[in-house]
Amino acid sequence: MSAELFDGGPLDGGKLRRRLAAGEVTVGTFVGMSSTIATEVCAASGADWVLVDLEHGSGGEDSVRDGVLAAGSYGVPTIVRVESGERIRIGRVLDQGAAGIMVPRLNSVVEAGAAVRHMLYPPHGDRGVATYNRSCRWGMDRAPLSSAQQSTVGIIQIETLESLDTVEEIAAQDGVDVLFVGPLDLSYALGVPLQLDSNPFQEALQRVVAAAEAHGKAAGILAVDGHGAAKYVRQGFRFVAIGSDSTIMAAAFRDAFDTARN
Repeated sequence: MSAELFDGGPLDGGKLRRRLAAGEVTVGTFVGMSSTIATEVCAASGADWVLVDLEHGSGGEDSVRDGVLAAGSYGVPTIVRVESGERIRIGRVLDQGAAGIMVPRLNSVVEAGAAVRHMLYPPHGDRGVATYNRSCRWGMDRAPLSSAQQSTVGIIQIETLESLDTVEEIAAQDGVDVLFVGPLDLSYALGVPLQLDSNPFQEALQRVVAAAEAHGKAAGILAVDGHGAAKYVRQGFRFVAIGSDSTIMAAAFRDAFDTARN
């Protein structure tokens, strides 16, 4: 059955990856409340993508399964940050229809390369082959199994000294589309915890952006709010997350309560 018959469904089909390859700036948010409604609200609000966080969020695979449908109903792809770069974890998330994978706490080119291979079917990688899942439209579309073009967005986090020291080599890896700075982890690794305006941290950001640009990849980062996101875009970041469902909701309520009381 032709894949064209499925236009408008929850699957991204590589559109986000193509946008990034074309140099577009995209903005999204983390969703960690394990709430399908929260995921839907974020997508309905105009996000280019939503990221279901399995590393620090409160949900599990159910939040991926339902989140892909909730965001996809608005034409918004779902990225998933997995807890680790293990093959089985990455494969299970992709089978649920995720458009991309973010892998945290990698320390070397070898680890980054292994994570990317887990995102690809043989002969390009070692992702488990099966068709009775959402990514293959329950066996009705086998094109992803033999496609020569990768559709999954590969996002490697730069949040340790080891990953920062090899960021140029990581950026050169095929299948790595985004170098994503974990700002808090990286600030601690640099010995300037929470000091995001410090010289060591800002120099590290410049190095990540330069590495990404040199290899035609996107630099990504997490911003607290829209103003912070705009600042990062001016610095050259093209894949920017604005807070999370819980932090934005908490900030909005806090400001509303303070305004009402004062």
